[in-house]
Amino acid sequence: MEVLGIDIGGTGIKGAPVHIETGELTAERHRILTPQPATPESVLQAAGELIKHFNWNGPIGCGFPAVVKNGVMQTAANVDASWIGADAVATLKKLTGKPAVFLNDADAAGLAELRFGAGKGRNGLIAIVTLGTGIGTAFFVDGTLIPNTELGHIELRGKDAERRAAESVRIRKNLTWKKWAKGVNEYFQRLEALLWPDLIIVGGGGSKNFDKFAPYLSLKTEIVPAQLLNEAGIVGAALAAVPATPARRRAASSARATQSKTK
Repeated sequence: MEVLGIDIGGTGIKGAPVHIETGELTAERHRILTPQPATPESVLQAAGELIKHFNWNGPIGCGFPAVVKNGVMQTAANVDASWIGADAVATLKKLTGKPAVFLNDADAAGLAELRFGAGKGRNGLIAIVTLGTGIGTAFFVDGTLIPNTELGHIELRGKDAERRAAESVRIRKNLTWKKWAKGVNEYFQRLEALLWPDLIIVGGGGSKNFDKFAPYLSLKTEIVPAQLLNEAGIVGAALAAVPATPARRRAASSARATQSKTK
C-alpha cells in the first residue's frame, strides 16, 4: 500500500509516495520552499502543489512543526503565529479537496525510525531529536509514542534550547562543527539529566552530518544518527495516515525479509 507523506518545515515542504510495508519512497522526493509568511493558507496551498505534483488521490499524512491535537495546531514555533488554533485538516480539504492526517513532525520522524530505522527492535525510553530549523523531539517507551513533546524548548542558560543548538544556528552564525557541537552537547546532557533515555536518535538535517559533530559529544547515553536521514519525516507522516495492524506488521516483516534475500 502506498501513502503520500508530506513533511512541512519552517524552510521547506517535501513529500513523496511511501510504500508503508517497506518504508521506501516509490517516487523521487519533491521539495518546495515554505512560503513566507508561513500562514496556514499559504503553506497548505504549497502542500496542495505537492499533491498535484504526484497527481495523488490516495491517503495523505502530513508532519508539521507544532503540537497537533485532532488536526488543530496548538503552537507555532517556526511558522506564522496564525497557525495557533488553525484546523489544518479542514483547511487542506477546503483548498485541495483532499483529506489528510496531521501530526507533529518529530513524532512522524520517530514513527519511521522505530519501524524501519535506528530504533527498530529497541525497547526502553528512546528519544528522537531532529536538528533543523528548530529542535523537535519525540519519545517512545517500549515502542509506544508519547505525542507532542516539546523538549526542544527547554531552557539553556536563559535561552530556548533551539536558539543555541538547532542546525539553523550553525548555518546562520557560520559556526565550526566543534563550536556548534558545544551547544548541541549541552542540550543532550540536559535531556540526560531530566529523562535518562536508553537511546538518542539524531534526525532532521543535522543527521546528514552526524559524523562531523559526533566526536565532540560527551554523553552517557548511546547516540546514533537516524537511518532514514532527512526522509524520516516523510515516511513517518505516511505511516500515521494508515495505522499499523497486526496483518500489516506481518506483511512488512515478510517484505523486508524478501528484500534481504535478494540483495
